Amino acid sequence: MTLKVYLSGEIHTDWREEIMAGAEGLDVTFDAPVTDHAASDDCGVAILGAEESKFWHDHKGAKLNAIRTRTAIEAADVVVVRFGDKYKQWNAAFDAGYASALGKALVVLHGSDHSHALKEVDAAALAVAEEPRQVVEILRYVLTGRLPG
Repeated sequence: MTLKVYLSGEIHTDWREEIMAGAEGLDVTFDAPVTDHAASDDCGVAILGAEESKFWHDHKGAKLNAIRTRTAIEAADVVVVRFGDKYKQWNAAFDAGYASALGKALVVLHGSDHSHALKEVDAAALAVAEEPRQVVEILRYVLTGRLPG
């Protein structure tokens, strides 16, 4: 069985690369949002034309990014959502809710300092991990039935 995994959330660390490297050899394909922050923010005006208002600039980009995100979440078997330390990731919370509403297998990834703030998101998840290596072990177990070690 091939698992399609969507890696959503925080874009300021290399957690995606850690998971993809750790999952090498497993029957997994990965997808993710555009992680180039400037490209993601400016895609709408770059494709559809400039806007005078920052609101409409952001609105265009958000809608184009939603096409990619919704399509990828809908196609995924497992959705991993990472909440980082540096910024509030409202989009990550939205992605977690969307995945949950679709009945996707949801894995949430964040440090223990976010446990209270994300308790409702965590309650919707099938697993809550603190480290990318734990996500890799979840994928390995789901695909092979093997425990770590």
